[in-house]
Amino acid sequence: MFGLEGYSSAIFTGLQQTLLVGLLAMLLACTIGVFGALAKTSSNKLLRVVASFYTATIRGIPELILLLLIFYGVPTLVQDVFAGFDVEVIIDLNPFVAGVVTLGFIYGAFSVEVFRGAFGQVPAGQIEAAKAMGMRPWVVFYRILFPQALRYSIPGLSNVWMLLIKATALISVIQLDEVMRMTKIAANATQKPFTAYLFAALLFLGITLVSMMLQKYLENKYTRGYR
Repeated sequence: MFGLEGYSSAIFTGLQQTLLVGLLAMLLACTIGVFGALAKTSSNKLLRVVASFYTATIRGIPELILLLLIFYGVPTLVQDVFAGFDVEVIIDLNPFVAGVVTLGFIYGAFSVEVFRGAFGQVPAGQIEAAKAMGMRPWVVFYRILFPQALRYSIPGLSNVWMLLIKATALISVIQLDEVMRMTKIAANATQKPFTAYLFAALLFLGITLVSMMLQKYLENKYTRGYR
């Protein structure tokens, strides 16, 4: 395919890694987003300060720096700390795990703002009525707040997903065999960099188009019955 002398299959294998990293990172980002949004809207001042500090810090640092900091910096820091106590510790982070955790941690900050806005769209009267009926906070959350907030958060989370899946290209710097790393190998081996990188670009474009169709489907499904 594309005259890449058999390397297209290797790029497709890298695509599987990319999608797996992206999906797991998105799951982590959504989890962080929900809890972070609850913290930001909490009556507890400490929780609000911590959540605000997290979102402001993460959104202010480039993804590549955070990725390198976690993959290379954290193990070195931990090893140096233990070395100060004459204890030899060797930490070798798995590139896959580092990629998932870093991207999830980064885009969790964006998801916090998406969910915070979505929670604010749920009519406050419904929450007050549920509390007046004696519902526990957790019951109010999963029966009233979260289902409705999910409908409002679909467009924002779709944008977060598209940004995240493109950012997976950065994890090639930590030697994970995803699309960009396999594309670089193919480009060097075949001496066809334009062809190889065009192929990778089309794969990412395909992911985006499928994601847009899925977003439209979810919006239609969850807004059914609403004006």
